Amino acid sequence: MQLDKRAARPVRYGMVANPFERKLAAILAADVSGYSRMMEVDEAGTLARMKAHIGEVVRPRIAAHRGNVVKTTGEGLLVEFASVVEAVESAIEIQRSMAERNSGEPENTQILYRVGINLGDLIFEDGDVFGDGVNVASRLEGLAKPGGVCVSDIVHQAVEDRIQVPFRDMGNQRVKNISRPIRVWQWTPDAALQTTRPVEAALHQRVQFATASDGVQLAWASIGQGAPVLKGPNWLNHLEYEWHSPIWRPMLAKLAKFCHLVRFDQRGNGLSDWEVETISEDAMAGDMSTVATAAQVDRFALLGISQACAFSVRYAVEHPKQVTCLVLLGGFVRGRLKRPGLDQRKLYEAGAMMIRDGWGSPNPVFRHFFTSTFIPDAPHEIMASFDELQRIATSPEAAMRLWQMNSKVEVTALAKRVRVPTLVLHCVGDRVVPIEEGRLMAKLIPGAMFVELPGNNHVLIEGTSAYDQFFEETAVFLAMHNPVG
Repeated sequence: MQLDKRAARPVRYGMVANPFERKLAAILAADVSGYSRMMEVDEAGTLARMKAHIGEVVRPRIAAHRGNVVKTTGEGLLVEFASVVEAVESAIEIQRSMAERNSGEPENTQILYRVGINLGDLIFEDGDVFGDGVNVASRLEGLAKPGGVCVSDIVHQAVEDRIQVPFRDMGNQRVKNISRPIRVWQWTPDAALQTTRPVEAALHQRVQFATASDGVQLAWASIGQGAPVLKGPNWLNHLEYEWHSPIWRPMLAKLAKFCHLVRFDQRGNGLSDWEVETISEDAMAGDMSTVATAAQVDRFALLGISQACAFSVRYAVEHPKQVTCLVLLGGFVRGRLKRPGLDQRKLYEAGAMMIRDGWGSPNPVFRHFFTSTFIPDAPHEIMASFDELQRIATSPEAAMRLWQMNSKVEVTALAKRVRVPTLVLHCVGDRVVPIEEGRLMAKLIPGAMFVELPGNNHVLIEGTSAYDQFFEETAVFLAMHNPVG
């Protein structure tokens, strides 16, 4: 008989006794949002508040639901629950109690927890816990809004009919160090109960993946029936989140009523690979071709919105046999750093600063810089959704690379070579891309039609005159130049 030193257990006949315990359990991961910043400002006060909250709220709620605190860090903890229902109930009780305790507190001193919950096969050893289930819970915690709870799809399925609290479907999310997309559901204290699934779910969006020439995985999806329309890559995309978003869902569903819409998450964001070697105009044009091939569409219209207008112009010139026509909304042929005027460079620098200093911050004020520019006339709930899209769509590093690429785009010479019917639409008060850039694009493209839309939004919002007029013009144009068959 030999002795396994690590386990200090006997080994017989070459079989090593299992040195750890493995079991199926719910794991809750929590941390304090903005902890480092608060510690830098007021170390003693932050620690005192945290100690009080943990002793009076967190641990009692965990104990009441038979949770076992496996591990603590400076600002966070991992908790094991035998019941996934109790894990979720414990988390929601903690967050509701914390919301009450934080009421009246200055915003910069509030202790706000982010919580992630997953159900998985866990490994327990030497008082610690390991495994893929723990990794997923930690990533869910990072996706949660401060004061909110994010759960995996398996957790949501387990509690959906047993806990009457509102979880919002955030769709599939690509997270760091997890190769597969994770479907995420989020609860926040102010969420409304969703009693029915969106009608658009009947369209059965199905996300698929295609491999670009350099090995990058591109997520794409198609919805609707009719003549095919390929949507070019925007600065920020997320196929799943957009499908449930009050910003994009109405537009996507309406487009799907009169066309077969194919769209994809550009490299660097959404469900496509984030950490990629190349982000360039050449790569974006190549990715459009990859998706068209994967979707098996040979002849199609191109829908370009914002930056995608420049890529669509290029694609139409380089692939004239594939493209039937162009619909270009709120776009440009030259990026900010290619336009005359000091104000455009200053806007570029302001945006770069916001990305660099605040993109990953839990404080939405940095992302709201872009929201208030993109959709200044939108109601609060729409703005909040756009804030959230930025947070989950990409990393600060990828956002900066995309921002820099878009600011250097230059396709003015290519625009003169477009030979397909083109419809250019632009809001008069667009604050992201001045209407002068839209007019320039229409002037450069031979025979292009130009339509001015009312309002100041860069992204069109359902219920506005600009939104209605866009669809009136686009439906007629596509019927003429991109007919079925």
